[in-house]
Amino acid sequence: MDNKVHILVVEDDADINRLLCDIAAKGGYFPKPAFSGTEAMVYLDNQDWDMVLLDLMLPGLTGEELLEKVTKQSDAPVIIISAKLETRSKVNALRCGADDYITKPFDIEEVSARIDSCLRRRGRSNTTVSKLEHKDIVMNKEAKSVEVSGIEIKLTAREYDILHLMMSSPNKVFSKANLFESVWHETFHGDDNIINVHLSNIRSKLSRANQQEEYIETVWGMGYKLKT
Repeated sequence: MDNKVHILVVEDDADINRLLCDIAAKGGYFPKPAFSGTEAMVYLDNQDWDMVLLDLMLPGLTGEELLEKVTKQSDAPVIIISAKLETRSKVNALRCGADDYITKPFDIEEVSARIDSCLRRRGRSNTTVSKLEHKDIVMNKEAKSVEVSGIEIKLTAREYDILHLMMSSPNKVFSKANLFESVWHETFHGDDNIINVHLSNIRSKLSRANQQEEYIETVWGMGYKLKT
């Protein structure tokens, strides 16, 4: 394992899985989606994980069965994220080794805070990592400042959040829906203009600091990613 914090996201609903991956990525972690208990078991057998986010109602192996296997073969903390509201389900999961239990529908900020809290207790939180870097961009997360080639650029709160999300997962292609729902925390209804304007502003500000470099590329038909 490297110094990156890897989180396995086990959730069969594609939209919820994507949202949880976006939450983890925005926190500076590196998520991997799995859509069944059986698929998750393959990943668990082939790699060490720093955390598992786990739904209970899964195809293949159930969440309860997977939790038992995780706790037997790994010390990775497990956060259950489930629509099961019964106290018995919560108590059983916690007694079987889960570190936390979050019920659906969940609050995005709460999930992010609980991930940080749980990893911090294990000494693996990214909250102590104060900077993100890509090419000559340096983002100071504590000061919420951005420099390009040593020149500070002024971003709005939304522009900062978009750039932070992309720098947290520099190899990921973000659709407009990904960007909007991760930054605005609202459902995307296909209004391209909002994302287009913000990305245009970010590109313009980065370019003014260094006209020789291109930082954000358009992946036609898919979305946007940081240019390597």
